[in-house]
Amino acid sequence: MRAKLWTRRDWIQMITGAGGLALLSGCGSKAGDHKIGDAEGSRVHYGTDQFQFGDLQLPTKSGPHPVAIVIHGGFWRSQYGLDHIAPMCPALNDAGWATWNIEYRRVGNPGGGWPGTFLDVATAADYLRELATKHNLDLNRVVSLGHSAGGHLAIWLAARPKIRAESELYSADPIPLHAAVSLAGVVDLRQGHDQSLGQGAVKALVGGTPDTDPDRYSAGSPADLLPLRVHQVLIHGTDDRIVPVSMGRAYCAAATAKGDKAELIELDATGHFELVSPGAEQGKKVVETVSGLL
Repeated sequence: MRAKLWTRRDWIQMITGAGGLALLSGCGSKAGDHKIGDAEGSRVHYGTDQFQFGDLQLPTKSGPHPVAIVIHGGFWRSQYGLDHIAPMCPALNDAGWATWNIEYRRVGNPGGGWPGTFLDVATAADYLRELATKHNLDLNRVVSLGHSAGGHLAIWLAARPKIRAESELYSADPIPLHAAVSLAGVVDLRQGHDQSLGQGAVKALVGGTPDTDPDRYSAGSPADLLPLRVHQVLIHGTDDRIVPVSMGRAYCAAATAKGDKAELIELDATGHFELVSPGAEQGKKVVETVSGLL
């Protein structure tokens, strides 16, 4: 069965309906309470493009702070931005984490797709080195956390040291991660392509199919880069109809078979979006799991 494409109308219904009320509530703090910087709040640009920025939010307690690189989903498409995952950041701040909620060029933006989407996320992650001293960040305790397409990118950040030097995605000195967390992530691009997730979203991101561009899939899909030698946690709802839990199961089995420390947490009676709702039990489970990584 072809996965449903999450439309703008679906997003509006989610935000304005009961799920949205849970998404926007249930935290100890409001989204602005932990922001840093000047009148523009937390926004920091890591590049010159209008979409190369992130929101850095700090916990109220003194540092050095562990850091969660937070990456939104939306099938890598331009109509979906970082705001939908932003409510998770104050919940993580309350748990003692600094959060670096990053935006990036997506399919539909100039320079988005291959390789720009990947390179933006990589550059944003590495930009923590520029932010660390000023904001007392602990670069020995950096975790990536992403939802859906962002889950793919969160695990891919952990895979960067495995990318070959001839690839457009290669980086000589990627920031090391303590762990990577995928929330309903598209962690296998080949499988995502074959299942037509997001009605061709993977092909649009990569710019081709596994047959026409195998090297791109080899460099861009976490499943192709195993073992990663980084602790990986996959959290997935058993009722997810946008990214099936079977992908997480297959990926985790492959990762552990190759010697990685990887675990899959399956949440019963859970769909795709409860995982980024800090007011829901599933969202609380995410915060608890991330905190437990340290």
